[in-house]
Amino acid sequence: MTELAKSFEPGPIEAKHGPLWEQRGLYKPTLDEAKPSFCIQLPPPNVTGTLHMGHAFNQTIMDSLTRYHRMKGHNTLWIPGTDHAGIATQIVVERQLQEKGVNGEKSRHDLGRKNFVAKVWEWKEQSGSTITQQMRRMGDSVSWDHEYFTMDDKLSKVVVETFVRLHEEGLIYRGKRLVSWDPILKSAVSDLEVESEEEDGSMWHIRYAIDGSSDSLVVATTRPETLLGDTAVMVHPEDERYTALIGQQVRLPITGRLVPVIADEHVDKDFGTGVVKVTPAHDTNDYQVGLRHSLPMLTIFDLEAKVSAVDATDIPTEYVGLDRFVARKKIVAQLEADGQLVEVKKHKLMVPRCARTGQVIEPMLTDQWFVAMTQPGAGGKSIAEQAIEAVASGEVKFVPENWVNTYNQWMNNIQDWCISRQLWWGHQIPAWYGSNGDIYVARSEEEARAKATAAGYTGELTRDEDVLDTWYSSALVPFSTLGWPEQTKEMDLFLPSSVLVTGYDIIFFWVARMIMMTK
Repeated sequence: MTELAKSFEPGPIEAKHGPLWEQRGLYKPTLDEAKPSFCIQLPPPNVTGTLHMGHAFNQTIMDSLTRYHRMKGHNTLWIPGTDHAGIATQIVVERQLQEKGVNGEKSRHDLGRKNFVAKVWEWKEQSGSTITQQMRRMGDSVSWDHEYFTMDDKLSKVVVETFVRLHEEGLIYRGKRLVSWDPILKSAVSDLEVESEEEDGSMWHIRYAIDGSSDSLVVATTRPETLLGDTAVMVHPEDERYTALIGQQVRLPITGRLVPVIADEHVDKDFGTGVVKVTPAHDTNDYQVGLRHSLPMLTIFDLEAKVSAVDATDIPTEYVGLDRFVARKKIVAQLEADGQLVEVKKHKLMVPRCARTGQVIEPMLTDQWFVAMTQPGAGGKSIAEQAIEAVASGEVKFVPENWVNTYNQWMNNIQDWCISRQLWWGHQIPAWYGSNGDIYVARSEEEARAKATAAGYTGELTRDEDVLDTWYSSALVPFSTLGWPEQTKEMDLFLPSSVLVTGYDIIFFWVARMIMMTK
């Protein structure tokens, strides 16, 4: 006779019944067209992580909904998967290399791209199953036959297919625009992955001499190092203190470059001195001002955020190669020595940092790939318009409803989505370059070669080294996990999915982008 345990011991029960239920196929969906259908997409956790109590709560809700509909006799599918987490995974493996090294190789550059990616796959096979093991222990009733990893061959093919099709529609393009740049990653990062926090800083008041006059303007700035890239100073058009100076020129400290005084309503007359410097290549607001006034855009930092004189050739040589914050100290000292530093005031400011590395973000003008959010597609409506209408019509509902306002606020002010990342781990962009500068977007190198030949180019082709933003592939899971582009039975029954149980913090990262890409 077996003695009952004095308390519930989940270990033996989980170890026995979980695998048994899975082997019996109890969680596989029926595919009966006569039945109603129910589908949940699991928000794919990063392969680098482990599940915590928040996941347990979230997955308990999903499991309850799934079991309820399964017991009602519905075709019921709960789709599990993990995200390859481009930035996070690359950071994990790079740190391991730095700590342990492999035959003296302590960076991805030592290994080379091919070997580094192989090393990441090796890490994934060893450590990447932690989450699915936890889900099995909890007894999640997901359909393990439908499990995916966003770098799987099947999903990777969908990533390429959507990229090519959107490019053919003119909805994916390559261009030089200002992006949030992480000098440690040496990559663009999503604006949504930039966290701005208030920090103690300074406001420097700097004297800019008016050309042909003994007078000067006092400019207020929190980033004196960027004056090396100034292409204008700016006042409000209704600020009577400076109206007579609009159209004149001032001489930049340090470089002596002449730049115009322009008027723009972006200036806050009551902030600082009412005069601000304009550095279009290193400030988001200044970039828009630069576009409005057709100002030159001078990049003064390289990809490591060190001073570069490639664009601004008048930068003194003693500054070239200095880290931006080292350059700041040297410039401030020079301004003080030259009598051009009027005063320094303590100032609270919002400092943008990358959520992944903690590094201060540098706005940088770089060539990147973008998804056009507001440009009409083949159906006559833009991606953003369709996503807004999906919620306005009630096709997509938020619970609680107040998140609709947050969603609409973001969608109505949306910018084109930068989808390229200067990483090695991820879906490599399916674009090839000819030595003539032409770009051939294709599903394979053979197809790219065929397109090049048809265009009359027969030279060498070089593939784009960038990879796609992780959120690009995860935005496709509503249909990439159901067999698209084939018209499968799962597509007919389970697209669109029935409900999504997730946190408000990824409404923009994931939810909105799934709506946009699926519409």
